[in-house]
Amino acid sequence: MTTYDDTMDLVRPGTRFVAFGLAVLIGVGVLGARLFYLEGTNGARLVPPMTTRPTVVEALPSSRGLIYDRAGRPLVANVPVYAVKIRPADLPLPRRPAVIARLAAMIGIPTADINATIDAYTGSSFELIEIAASVPRATADLVMESAADLPGVQIVVNTRREYPQGPLLAQVVGYTGPVSAEQLERNAAASYLPNDVIGIAGVEATYETQLRGQPGAERVERDQAGRTLQIVEATPATPGASLRLTIDSREQQIAQQALQWGIHAAGLKRGVVIVMNPQTGEVLALVSLPTYDNNTFAAGISAAGFRALANDPNKPLTNHAIQAQHAPGSTYKLVTGTGALADRKITPTTRLMTRPYLTLGRSRFYDWNRRGFGPCDILCGFAHSSDTFFFQLAGRLGIDRLGYWAHQFGFGQRTGIDLPGEAAGIVPTNDWKLQSQGLPIYPGEVYQAGIGQGYDAVTPMQLITAYAALANGGKVMQPQVVREVVAADGTVIRPFVPHVVRDVGAPQGVLAEMRKAARNVVLVRHTYNLVDLPVIVAGKSGTAEFGTRDREGRLPFHSWFVGFVPANPRIQPGDPQGLKAVARTDANLIVLAFAYDSRTKGNAATEIAKYFLQLHFGIKKDFRIPNLLHRGNFYEGN
Repeated sequence: MTTYDDTMDLVRPGTRFVAFGLAVLIGVGVLGARLFYLEGTNGARLVPPMTTRPTVVEALPSSRGLIYDRAGRPLVANVPVYAVKIRPADLPLPRRPAVIARLAAMIGIPTADINATIDAYTGSSFELIEIAASVPRATADLVMESAADLPGVQIVVNTRREYPQGPLLAQVVGYTGPVSAEQLERNAAASYLPNDVIGIAGVEATYETQLRGQPGAERVERDQAGRTLQIVEATPATPGASLRLTIDSREQQIAQQALQWGIHAAGLKRGVVIVMNPQTGEVLALVSLPTYDNNTFAAGISAAGFRALANDPNKPLTNHAIQAQHAPGSTYKLVTGTGALADRKITPTTRLMTRPYLTLGRSRFYDWNRRGFGPCDILCGFAHSSDTFFFQLAGRLGIDRLGYWAHQFGFGQRTGIDLPGEAAGIVPTNDWKLQSQGLPIYPGEVYQAGIGQGYDAVTPMQLITAYAALANGGKVMQPQVVREVVAADGTVIRPFVPHVVRDVGAPQGVLAEMRKAARNVVLVRHTYNLVDLPVIVAGKSGTAEFGTRDREGRLPFHSWFVGFVPANPRIQPGDPQGLKAVARTDANLIVLAFAYDSRTKGNAATEIAKYFLQLHFGIKKDFRIPNLLHRGNFYEGN
């Protein structure tokens, strides 16, 4: 039998306690040693020193380049403006209602709008949010004086574009405005900021990259609250380049003066005058009326103000010189005549009988004078603008050859002018009609195309470019409104280079014959007393019907005139009619006038162009015939 020993039970618990205590001591020692290693030996490497503070990169906007006319006259200025901004992180939440209410009273913006602007901002609370882009200096001073009572509110000095010429050059210069969210996303690589401005129209838009320059950046050290302590590193911004235009602001003024007179005299609503050097494609003046004041956009146009402009039926925001498309009327006979001569459908001496009308099936196609002009060659047909003469030429050419020569002169495609929003126009061909309507061209439509009616549609810029090619011997020039791009240090980084788009491809003899035909338009007084000017002018007028007929079956119409002047514009003793002068290819001035819905007895565009030439050449005698511009449903010429 086993004997139970009480002394064994008393010894075992004491041994276990000692063992447990020893294990705890060893574990604590190991942990302590590890902690000592981390804190003392390797702590400096693992934990940043307390002196290191976070840094952020902030963009530095560049100064926008300026714009000058060809003579160096300033067309834009950067003026200082005072913007009101708020940094939400510096605005204590309990004080926000009182601060916003006081600020609203100072700057005249409802508290609800200020709160909405702050709440809609998705950036950092340490960034400045623009509340008002421009406030008067007195208001800015008042806000700064009240800084203690307006925590988080700051006045920042920005620049705003100011356009001294305003409406005179708005369609060319354009304007800037706040960058939109869509533009921010589309131009992400260009580092635009939410409060930046961007070119929206005119050369301000076309040359945005050059004008804007390159923004800089600075690395800023901030404290734990996000406040700026110091600038650690900075890359300065590169100022934007400036533009020198081909436009002469004095030529622009007299072109506008001539157009405004015509608008008043003829009761017009819209019109265009373009002046160009046909040798280089330089646009010397470009007037599109009605227009707008680009200063209203630069200052921040109201929603109501924008709606008024956008809903105006006469479209002041449209640059009618490059964005509006109209039937060219008889000015398009340049294409038909050149094509018929170049394709040898006629010779300069070919005479065609012009009749009161031509018949196709049951349809009659009338001459504009309802009588015809008897037998005519190209000089006669072009001078008198005989429709039946050019119906016959169009029929001989066919629609596709007519379309070919139209494209050779630059119709049906953008001219490439350095302004945004240019329209391409329409040149009808068999393929064009099949693709657009699923039908072939009919013979009657060929007739209409030959006189610039039917489907034909051109912009004023396309038309003057085509006649410039006639004047210079066949070179279709790209029109340009910017002559030079100049860096901030005065270096010309993009000099002017005339750009030939193509050669018309017609023999020089053909083009010389068409230039004489254009002079003959003036000599036979188809343009009334334009021939009496003491300078040689060659060109073509045109009327183009559109819209719906009145009670008497008459259509409203636009009027056109485009004419060029030889380098030596005065009549010479050995060339009393100026035919030798226009046969040359040295013309350095061409002018186009377009009068929208000009239902007058005479051609309103011709009178407008004539007045411009008087002003341009300083002709003291007034050759205008105001009684030709009385409104009515007249249709006495082509």
